[in-house]
Order: sequence, then C-alpha cells, then structure tokens
Amino acid sequence: MKEMPGPIDWNQMRALLATVEAGSLSAAARRLGLTQPTLGRQVAALEEDLGIAVFERVGRRLVLTEAGQRLVADLREMGAAADRVAMSAAAQSQSVEGVVRITAADIYAGHVLPPLLAEVRKAAPGITLEVLATGSISDLLRREADIAIRHVRPDQDGLIARRCRDTAAYVYGTPDLLDRLGRPSNGVELARCEMSGAMDGIEPFIAEMRQRGVPLSRANFPLLTQSGMTGWEWVCRGICLGPMVEAVARQTPEVEIAVPAIDPIPVPVWLVTHRELHTSRRIRLVFDMLVEHFS
Repeated sequence: MKEMPGPIDWNQMRALLATVEAGSLSAAARRLGLTQPTLGRQVAALEEDLGIAVFERVGRRLVLTEAGQRLVADLREMGAAADRVAMSAAAQSQSVEGVVRITAADIYAGHVLPPLLAEVRKAAPGITLEVLATGSISDLLRREADIAIRHVRPDQDGLIARRCRDTAAYVYGTPDLLDRLGRPSNGVELARCEMSGAMDGIEPFIAEMRQRGVPLSRANFPLLTQSGMTGWEWVCRGICLGPMVEAVARQTPEVEIAVPAIDPIPVPVWLVTHRELHTSRRIRLVFDMLVEHFS
C-alpha cells in the first residue's frame, strides 16, 4: 500500500491547474513564463508524488483522468483562496516600495513604455517594475499582473478600467521600399503590396482595411509573426510594409505612412487594474502615472 503523500509543492499544483485551464502544456508554459519541458516535469513530479495518473494522451491531446478531474476541482478552490490572500495583502500594502507588474504587448513595452518607466523610477525608486511583454491578455484576477494595457475593454467583474486617449493604426514602410513599389497612392495600389501581420489578427485587420477601400486578402501577408516587435523590425528593415499604431511609429523616424490618404484605424487604449489593488499606494501611483502618460 502506497504511503500517504507528504506536503505537495504548490508550483507543481499550479503547473497542473494552468495546463488544464490553458488547454495544453505549451500554452500553460507561456502563461507561467516557463519552458514547456520544465512545466511537463512539474506535472510529472506531481503525478509521482501523488501516485496517480492525472492525464492520459488521446492522439495529440491531454485528457484528464477521473482522478485528475477530482484533483483539479480541489486545486481550483485552493487557487482561488491563494488569489484572495494575495489580493488582500496587496490591497493593504501602503508602502511605495515593492513590485508592480505591468502587462503590455511587446511593441508597447519596447517603444511606448520606456519614458514612463524612467518617470516611475525617478518618482519612486523603491518600486521594482516587472513588465510582461506579451501579446496575450494576462489574467489580472489571478495576479499574473497588477496593471494591464489593453486595446479592448475588459468584461470581467471586479476590474477598474480607464480609457485613455485613443491612438490610430496606419500601414507604414521605409522610403526606399515605397519608392521601389512606385509609391502607392490609393487603396487598390496598396492592395498589390506585401505586408507583415500578426498570426492571430489578420482577418480583423483585413476587414478594417476593406472598409477603407483597400481590398486586401491573406495573400498580402506572406510574413506572419506572433511578435509585434519582430513584425515591426521587418518593416523598419524595408522587407515589407506593415500596420502599426501611431504611438509606436512616431518614435521610428525611418518609416512613413504608406498612403496618407487612407483613413487610419482607431485603436482604443485601456488601462486596467483590480478594484482592490487600486487601494495599494504603489500600484495606485503607477496606475495614475500611466493614465497621465497615455492621456
């Protein structure tokens, strides 16, 4: 008879819960900032410590066993309790020292946030800023971040959202590339050009551009990436044209709007935090400075 298991490593339990909620090891690894092999080892170690099989493979999918389903139900309760404790502690903290986590798309983190980060460091040197430069929407309720910069209004309960001044998106290119393309002057001519695009955002962009008289299709996007920084670097090197928000392009003098006559796509900017976290002095300070910066 197997001995009763000792204390279980919370990191292992968190790895299992993230894998179930994200749907795969790779997605869970990205959410937790781990490598897939590391996450896999944590899940395997949990199975070994508990003496049960949590997952079984069905084709390429991981499916919870019956024992795994019961375990995950308990883990969700534990995770929710841990989140509440962390949230309460952060809300009661009146110190202007400590960590504040900001999540933003990598292109915003690299091009738009640096002046704000310098201002915060000057105003509150005791604050450590952790910037999660990711295109995914981190879950504020699970404390993956304290403040999020988003382009869509959040719909979860318990969040405070502040809409800042909107920015706008255009199609940009280097002067040399635009010269080689014959300087397109309208939407039909622009639709003959190759562009870079986001792997998960092509269709909405195509729809917006078609409303503006640019008959794009997926054939216009031979270069796709999940990284905004990578796609923008391709544009800046003159490899292709590409869409970008004005807030970033203003800081990139080597590019210009491909066809200024085409109306821009409006892009809202939302700053989001948890209602309880808004009572923390250090998070309130950074949130308010972000509002001022983006407004």
